[in-house]
Amino acid sequence: MSLKIAIQGAKASFHEEAAFKYFGNDIEIVECDSFKKTCDILKQKKADYVVMAIENSIAGSILQNYNLLRDYRFHIVGEVYLHIQQHLLAMPGVKLADIKIVESHPIAIRQCDAFLEDHPHFLVKEFTDTAAAAKKIADEKLTSTAAIAGELAAKLYGLEIIERRIETNKKNATRFLILADEVVEQKNANKASLSFQTGNAVGALANVLQCFAEQNVNLTKIQSMPVVGRRNDYDFYVDVEWKKQSEYDAAIRKVLKHTVNFSIMGEYIKNEKL
Repeated sequence: MSLKIAIQGAKASFHEEAAFKYFGNDIEIVECDSFKKTCDILKQKKADYVVMAIENSIAGSILQNYNLLRDYRFHIVGEVYLHIQQHLLAMPGVKLADIKIVESHPIAIRQCDAFLEDHPHFLVKEFTDTAAAAKKIADEKLTSTAAIAGELAAKLYGLEIIERRIETNKKNATRFLILADEVVEQKNANKASLSFQTGNAVGALANVLQCFAEQNVNLTKIQSMPVVGRRNDYDFYVDVEWKKQSEYDAAIRKVLKHTVNFSIMGEYIKNEKL
């Protein structure tokens, strides 16, 4: 039986591409209209894994998804990076001069801000998903609307690419996390995602970070999110990498002495291949 993978978005979305890249083509995609819905599907055991975007090299961190990681407490069992190429898609025969409205996911819109600024007459509208915006154009045969989406969406929905590579930064990449409802042991894990809180005192966070440095554990990302209902208190989310398991284990023992609500969200194999 094929694995069921829940994604936010429609078929031919970048989430689907990321799922195929990580798991291979022999999977069943469960389309969801929101990131929260993917989490509900996983919690209800209607899917085996969730593929969830967490950061983009242009648009930055997707903060709402950190809230979902906190609320659902799923296990991060892997990661996958995808080189994102955004195109302007329209019905066959439609020219750029015919376009009055451009629709796409808000993150995709942010990735193409320079192109959109060069065309100030476009009415830019946010949509649930890049591929879903393309599907809407095909289903409703819209001739004055274009979608920002990938080439896979153009092929699937029979649209033409009227402007290629409209992303502002051509090195545009998105990192996706692989989430599971149960721990999946990863042999040779060399990366971890952690969360914790510190006291609100001078040097409190610095003391934690120093624990990693002293054990040769590399801090690759740090993200803070306010603790709901507690002013000046923050959840810190960090990604760390190591070469020796013993050094990572020692760092964790030290960090525990300087933090509260410490959690290992996942230990997995680093995977930054584009």
